Amino acid sequence: MRLTMMIFAILVYLGYMVYLGISMSKKNKSADDMYLGGRKLGPYVTAMSAEASDMSSWLLMGLPGVALINGIMAPGGFAEAVWTAIGLAAGTYINWLIVAKRIRIYSAKTSSTTIPSFLSNRFGDKAGFLTAVAAVVIIVFFIPYTASGFSAIGKLASSLFNVDYHATMIIGAIILVAYTVSGGFLAASVTDFIQSIVMTIALFVVVFYGIENAGGMSEIENNILAIPGIDSLGQYFSLTGTDGSYGFLPIVSTLAWGLGYFGMPHILLRFMAIEDEKKLKVSRRVASVWVTVSMAIAIFIGVLGYSFVINSGEIFNDGFDSERIVIYFADAISRLDSFGAIIAGVIIAGILASIMSTADSQLLAASSSVSENLIKRFVWKDIGEKMQMWLARITVTVIAIVAIVLAWNQDSSVFRIVSFAWAGFGAAFGPIILFALFWKRTNKWGALAGVISGGATVFIWKYLVRPIGGVLDIYELLPAFIISAIAIVVVSLLTTAPEKEIVDTFDEVTAQVKAK
Repeated sequence: MRLTMMIFAILVYLGYMVYLGISMSKKNKSADDMYLGGRKLGPYVTAMSAEASDMSSWLLMGLPGVALINGIMAPGGFAEAVWTAIGLAAGTYINWLIVAKRIRIYSAKTSSTTIPSFLSNRFGDKAGFLTAVAAVVIIVFFIPYTASGFSAIGKLASSLFNVDYHATMIIGAIILVAYTVSGGFLAASVTDFIQSIVMTIALFVVVFYGIENAGGMSEIENNILAIPGIDSLGQYFSLTGTDGSYGFLPIVSTLAWGLGYFGMPHILLRFMAIEDEKKLKVSRRVASVWVTVSMAIAIFIGVLGYSFVINSGEIFNDGFDSERIVIYFADAISRLDSFGAIIAGVIIAGILASIMSTADSQLLAASSSVSENLIKRFVWKDIGEKMQMWLARITVTVIAIVAIVLAWNQDSSVFRIVSFAWAGFGAAFGPIILFALFWKRTNKWGALAGVISGGATVFIWKYLVRPIGGVLDIYELLPAFIISAIAIVVVSLLTTAPEKEIVDTFDEVTAQVKAK
């Protein structure tokens, strides 16, 4: 009965997602609608869909897990979770503040519906080199990213209900593809908005239950003080780690997560799709508050998780996985009564929501790179509008199949892929997006150098430089971002200045931004 009620709550949620996708399908009249929703998003959907598509399962699994296990086992573990959250919160706010309005106006001015097309149109790349490179970068980083989401769905269902990993992964992928293919960008955005609400409910339910189950705040405090090597709460919650070893370099490296926001295609597309750039101020406030509060709650769940595990009598046994702490909470709640089982189902739906809200956006971004920026641009230039829609849907399906194949190994790491892909997008696109919007002297060769050097440095630093250790053991996003920025400036200055038409468009956009 308990499992039946949980499954019922989950199926209601999944069924509603598919219904929304089908209901949105009639609004897709062109490929532009499929990939950008006709620039019709309201401020709240823009805000919440952007952040839900950003957070992924990292919010309900990764971050609480880091706060829980590292806060106990590693001297700088809790500090790592907090500084990561601070970097992401700051990056969220700054991205909305300085990038959102400019890229909305600029993309509309240049009739751009994807990030590769925006870069190409912004820099007058008639040959399409920049489009092709940007599209390949998106495919390289997004398909494995999408695969990690499919893998997370399979692992979640198989661990909860003891069912086959591959079967549940495929079913989850089919549901996700169903509403994405039918409803496109608009469906993905609206469902992401709903999913952000489900994620929020899940966070608060776990916190309320966790405090009660842990015996109250005083008992939580006592359990923390009983951790070997912890003499005070101030030491445990120290932003420099329990032994003060979490210094300047680790802090800067961790804060660098925030730089990734400037280059995230699925977030930038939300900026481009809002119906009225004047409403972005509302979106910025909603998004910034939600991100900050949700990450703070996620970290607190990690703190609560320690007392929860102690009370369960299964502290850190061989089968314990800190990233599944929210699932452990849900399982305990489901054992209370039938209502508890439904609430547990909502919590699991929240985890599914965090996974699916990211995967659908990644799927659309990757498919648009293939169909719009590669096939239509270089192979089938005279494709009709109707066939273009079918091409878009077929591409989504094919990319999903490739992602399923990549996720077939259930022992693959989900969160390691997320961290690497975040660095890849942040370094390849972050600097050039900022230079495209704020430095008129940037040219297409500088842009090309920035995208290539940023993406390549992520690979080089991750696999060749960082293993050396010492001062070089920093998150690859930071050095790659810096190298990309340097490459943009140096190559732009060493090559021909942009044409007058491109500079005039830049000045018009700048004037329009200031006027609004």
